[in-house]
Amino acid sequence: MEYLVFRLYGPLASWGEAAVGGDRPSGLTPTRSAVLGMIAAGLGIKRENTERLNALRLSIGVAIKSYSTGSLVRDYHTAQVPSQDKKRRFYTRKDELSIAKEKLNTVLSSRDYRSDGYWVVAIWQQPDKAFSLAEIKKGLVKPAFTPYLGRKACPLAAPLFPQFIESDLKSALDCEFPPILQTDEQDKRWLGIGSYVTYLWQGQADALGCYEGVQSRNVWDEPISRMPWQFGMRQEHQLTMVEE
Repeated sequence: MEYLVFRLYGPLASWGEAAVGGDRPSGLTPTRSAVLGMIAAGLGIKRENTERLNALRLSIGVAIKSYSTGSLVRDYHTAQVPSQDKKRRFYTRKDELSIAKEKLNTVLSSRDYRSDGYWVVAIWQQPDKAFSLAEIKKGLVKPAFTPYLGRKACPLAAPLFPQFIESDLKSALDCEFPPILQTDEQDKRWLGIGSYVTYLWQGQADALGCYEGVQSRNVWDEPISRMPWQFGMRQEHQLTMVEE
């Protein structure tokens, strides 16, 4: 099978999980919705274009290889926002802050980030495909909108380096990328990359190969709607092993 494989690295990343109240936790690995959002940015699909977003969602499968989940960074976040006013539309942040101070509300939240994580992503086409891997690669090389690692405050710090791999899923995820620093040894030392790696994938449990210790679970990261925020459930398989 043909895969489009690319890497993700940045000083900060945040992979959204279910949020309650003011807590905004981050998962350890990129979610399917985060990967789809990054690809949509590359293709120039706007958030309100639900038809194209749904077409993209149905077009590709996603698998992740996690070399390092990074370290946890927790930010106590404050922001001033105006009360909802159906008679007025705010186009910019400056517009929001231009109203009377007594009409501004302060929102408090605790936001989690993963610092210096490193992941490899493999995507493949599903039978119901509206976008080709070649189109997606072109969008990742020269994105229409700025891609980010889960939140706008988390820019990429290394090229995605997308490449086509014709092989099985594990070999695709194991493909090599140029070092982020000067050598692979420096990457391991400074990014905290150990001998254990974790694979996560959708589809069949044996899609990675015949291994013992594969765990399956239900995750809620299938993007359904942005108005209101709504995610669907899917099954994800996971395997942690020593990389030889």
